[in-house]
Amino acid sequence: MINPRALIQAAVGYVRKNPDEVVRVAVNAAGLRFGVPLASLRWLAGQIQGKKAPKDVEITSAPPALRLSAVVDAMGTAVRASASIKIDEISISSEAVRIGVRLREVKLALVGDSDSPVATLIKSGALDLSKPGNLVKFVPKRPPAIVEAEDDRVVLDLLKVPKLAQNPRFKRLLEVLSPVVGIRAIETDRDHLYVKLRATPAGLPAALINLRGR
Repeated sequence: MINPRALIQAAVGYVRKNPDEVVRVAVNAAGLRFGVPLASLRWLAGQIQGKKAPKDVEITSAPPALRLSAVVDAMGTAVRASASIKIDEISISSEAVRIGVRLREVKLALVGDSDSPVATLIKSGALDLSKPGNLVKFVPKRPPAIVEAEDDRVVLDLLKVPKLAQNPRFKRLLEVLSPVVGIRAIETDRDHLYVKLRATPAGLPAALINLRGR
């Protein structure tokens, strides 16, 4: 769990070293665009602890995609996994929260020597990592949030996650906000991850009805 005090100290330290970030936030907010410094994502990744938590996480950009790399435990075998991640669809309503993700330049590399089944599979080159969606499609007991998988694309629906689907506060938030606020895109530049919002004033009456109707 992240210490709130450490989070605040890290944020204050970042702003002191990058005072122009305050101006950047104000300018972006006026255009309904909100940026998250990649440095803050790296810091957050470094706070994740646990036996099965990813190690040596690297976060960079390959605009408009985000590039991730980390050492993970794959059935007892240490593997460095990396991929370029681009979000190409975001659809939010009270019935579904769909996120389309393109996974490209996917690579798996052994960390150290191993003769485990996973290591043997990686060494053989039998995995077609150019189309990770096809691999996900045939994963037994795949997570319920994965609703589509094809070639290099995977589509998630967060409302297929039972804890979210059964959370009345989350559902109400969607009912109130989705008619008036949407997400146009999530993309990167050299050192930021940006969330671009879409405002729909015409949806305000529906939002108010949903707000009063509960």
